[in-house]
Amino acid sequence: MKQFALLFFSTLLISSCYQQERNCVDFHTGTFEFETFLDGELVTTTFIRNDSIEIDFFRGKVDTASIRWINDCEYIVQKLSPKNMAEKKAIHMKILTTDKNIYTFEYGLVDSNNKQRGTAKKIK
Repeated sequence: MKQFALLFFSTLLISSCYQQERNCVDFHTGTFEFETFLDGELVTTTFIRNDSIEIDFFRGKVDTASIRWINDCEYIVQKLSPKNMAEKKAIHMKILTTDKNIYTFEYGLVDSNNKQRGTAKKIK
């Protein structure tokens, strides 16, 4: 029984130290797709990002935003031509995990504790 307990706790200790590798730099530039449910409908946003600009294509509309990288895995998005006060607010993006051509991210308004998560796929 002691051997089982020792094996169990050793496995738990080793697995708790595991940290998934994040290759965030691989996702600084490229063409991406993000799918989400909006009013019960699955919708897709396509966006093209380089080091300083992101261009979003959603429902036939195009928006451009500036990008400021804080570190390899976090950046701030600010719309260049906001149409209202809500669009003037910057969004903090944080890449949480990466896997081949997919990354999971967390996002929310700068200085807000309300965060949401999403997954984007690099298509080019």
